[in-house]
Amino acid sequence: MALRNKTDMTKERILDEAETLFALKGFHAVSVREITAAAECNLAAVNYHFGNKDNLYLEVFRSRWLPRSKRLQKAFRDNLAPYDCPTPAQVVEALAQAFLLGPFSDEERQRHHMLITKELSKPTPALELVVREAMEPLTRYMIEKLRARAPQDCDLEGTCLNILSIFAQVLYFNFAREAVSRIIGHEYDDAFKARLVEHIVRFSRTAFGDGMKETAS
Repeated sequence: MALRNKTDMTKERILDEAETLFALKGFHAVSVREITAAAECNLAAVNYHFGNKDNLYLEVFRSRWLPRSKRLQKAFRDNLAPYDCPTPAQVVEALAQAFLLGPFSDEERQRHHMLITKELSKPTPALELVVREAMEPLTRYMIEKLRARAPQDCDLEGTCLNILSIFAQVLYFNFAREAVSRIIGHEYDDAFKARLVEHIVRFSRTAFGDGMKETAS
């Protein structure tokens, strides 16, 4: 039992250090030697648990990035739970609240963002996993909630583009906090986050026409 616990601890330590390095430098700029040095293990441990660097990278997304993404999506769905038939404004508000007000610590938020940013800038097979397991399900859920309220001249592709534009706002204000704080000259406290949620809802109204004019709260 002790040997198994030690083995499991080594695996988790490799994943932790690998995620940190991949988030900082990207997949292509990190060597297995760097990972083993940071995790204080040998190459045999990486090969035993993951087979190679490619598999290790994919496992970082499976066991670290995707669970955090699912926590975000759960927070979004929980925010919508009180509404039987949410308005577009309520959907956008729930999404913005999930990203801006929780459920991550600052460290988790930064690591989550840095890892996917590096992946998007130079995609690997991990992107297929991210799109299939996180991005597409969330987009489909948003389409389900918003499609009926979209303008009559807005087709499915147009609805998707509108939704992606809303995501872009939410992601920017969530991950560019230091820049936004310096530009606006305001501390990124809970009151300012709440103000940003209101701003995102107001700014998104044109995407869904009259349906967005209904109050969010």
